[in-house]
Amino acid sequence: MHMRKFEIGKHKPSVGHQVAILSILGFWLFYVIILTLRASIGDWPAQGEMAARRIVVTILGIGITYLLYLFFRQFEDKALSTRIITAFAAAIPCAIIIASFNHYIFNIYYPENLWDEAHVEKMREYVAQDNFALKAISEDATSRFFFIISWASLYLTLSYAGEVRQVERKAARFAQAAQDAELRSLRYQVNPHFLFNTLNSLSTLVMRSQSEEAEEMILNLSKFYRTSLSGDPLEDVPLSEEVHLQNLYLDIEAVRFPERLRTKVNIPDELLGVLVPGLILQPLVENAIKHSVAHSKRPVTITISARSDGDNLILTVADDGDPRPIDLQDNGPSSGIGLANVRDRLETRFGRQASLQTVRPAEGGYIAQLTLPLMLDNP
Repeated sequence: MHMRKFEIGKHKPSVGHQVAILSILGFWLFYVIILTLRASIGDWPAQGEMAARRIVVTILGIGITYLLYLFFRQFEDKALSTRIITAFAAAIPCAIIIASFNHYIFNIYYPENLWDEAHVEKMREYVAQDNFALKAISEDATSRFFFIISWASLYLTLSYAGEVRQVERKAARFAQAAQDAELRSLRYQVNPHFLFNTLNSLSTLVMRSQSEEAEEMILNLSKFYRTSLSGDPLEDVPLSEEVHLQNLYLDIEAVRFPERLRTKVNIPDELLGVLVPGLILQPLVENAIKHSVAHSKRPVTITISARSDGDNLILTVADDGDPRPIDLQDNGPSSGIGLANVRDRLETRFGRQASLQTVRPAEGGYIAQLTLPLMLDNP
């Protein structure tokens, strides 16, 4: 158990091991190529022997740089300024070690295999001088310091870029989680609101001793919730399923208003399979019942229709009820959570790609129109 917790919380390197190795090999390969070309152009003697010794120095340099990489990894959780200071400080002994080894390989270790006797004798005179080795190593170490710092700068850049990507991915996950939580909250908000209104109606039927109508409403309510709660609230549903849910709801309300409620569905067959957010039409249909059917003394027709418009799907819930009171605003207290809930769900899910428009014809009735991306149900 403790081991598993440790593995889960273990810090992931911002630069992959393979990338680090390739960068080291790339830098030192560049070093070998440049010096080999320089030796070839300069027509230096014993180029084969020099190349062999150069490879030995390169192998040591690769090993030293790899150890430097392992050392840098211990500071990945530190501030960038700390890592930069560490890189400059750690590059100094690395450069000295490589320069010292290079001096030994090319000046101390069998120089006669590289140069003629006159040149070797002159080199021995130089080596015998005081501080010659120190000066030679210092000069070489300076150039190698900047070479190592160049690689370290590349590594720090890759490391910082990797950390930025990790932060961006984490922020994206948090943003997605927040969006999912908001969508769940808005979706679940519909159910208790609808249940409250339905139980209100059921209570009225019971008080009126309309037991058969009450029983029918309970059965329809059971079907509605069994269907609506069976899926994930974050998943989209085919338009045919959404319309089926609204028909179940309208069957419930038809028990209350058997003489006043009329329904009409006008959806082309080719649009029945497109995807829509689950229960997105529920508040619109419920508003039509609450503000048109319930307040009317004549039959009112609620029409659910759909059409495509380019890459958009247009869903409309309209009724032909009496004109609504002037003080009934779309987002006012009278409309409850209905329209506000739909707008919030569309904005959270689709941003500016979706919208809800409402129209109050002068002759009466009410039209709510949803515009959202046309999403096909890919098998």
